[in-house]
Amino acid sequence: MLLSIFGLIVGLIALVWSADRFVTYAAITASNFGVSRMVIGLTVVSVGTSAPEIFVGVIASIDGSPTLAIGNAIGSNIANIGLVLGITALITPLPFPGAILKREVPWLVLTTLLALVCLANLYLSSIDGIMLLCGLGLILYKLAKPGKQAGGIAPSYENELDDLPTLSTSSGLWRLLLSLVLLLTAAEILTKSAVFIAYQLGVSEIIVGLTVIAIGTSLPELAASVTAAKKGQSDMAIGNVVGSNILNILAVLAVPALIHPINIDAIVILRDYMTMLVLTVILVFFAYAVGSQKKITRLEGCILLAAWVGYNSVLYHQV
Repeated sequence: MLLSIFGLIVGLIALVWSADRFVTYAAITASNFGVSRMVIGLTVVSVGTSAPEIFVGVIASIDGSPTLAIGNAIGSNIANIGLVLGITALITPLPFPGAILKREVPWLVLTTLLALVCLANLYLSSIDGIMLLCGLGLILYKLAKPGKQAGGIAPSYENELDDLPTLSTSSGLWRLLLSLVLLLTAAEILTKSAVFIAYQLGVSEIIVGLTVIAIGTSLPELAASVTAAKKGQSDMAIGNVVGSNILNILAVLAVPALIHPINIDAIVILRDYMTMLVLTVILVFFAYAVGSQKKITRLEGCILLAAWVGYNSVLYHQV
């Protein structure tokens, strides 16, 4: 048991670190092969925010534990809104940039409802996976249109691409392959440790995915959002979370659907999905509430954090 806990901790740390390296070297390699900055920003950098969740989903589904992947996708969205935005807003209020209100927030609402369509029959099928990936493709296409019109990519992607180190093609390629091996190994260690712990404690795999793994894979968003908020970059602080939540539904949830279709317990809809939906609705209310400032205040951040704590308390008492 102690060895599995150690493996869980090491796996999480290695997963987050190797995912960051993987995205960096993938962007460098793509750039060295002549791929445009816009394409790199819209694919490698944007999808890379959910790389830990995606690879955990792949390994968990291949190993026959797709509920772990489903719990990770939903739990990460809950943690991103309740924990990440809650803590960040407590540090400094977060105003909503107009571009995010106009584009990303409506997309988040639509993808959250699409998740309900896929889960409502209590079976996550390969058809659902295709629908989710089609949604991802549509959003990436929509993102590319304003980028082409403006002659570039979104400012947040520009900032990340400007910080990339310069490496030769061969150096970038072997580092990319090494980071991929480390990423897959970390995901394998994390998944096997989590499944073993769940078995030993007599709890379901989805609970582990909703809690420990969801929190662990949301830590990069927490660090990025707090750092961005402190620098006065609320667009990045909120954009990281909204973008990650969209990708968790369209990319991460699609993984178990395509690799290992599975029946889902009704409690996943009634407790977990509904919590994700309610937190999304609260976030939308904070963004568009008539007569109020379009920002997440410290009080509203406290509400989000309290909702996340309350949800995890429910999970704890149901174990």
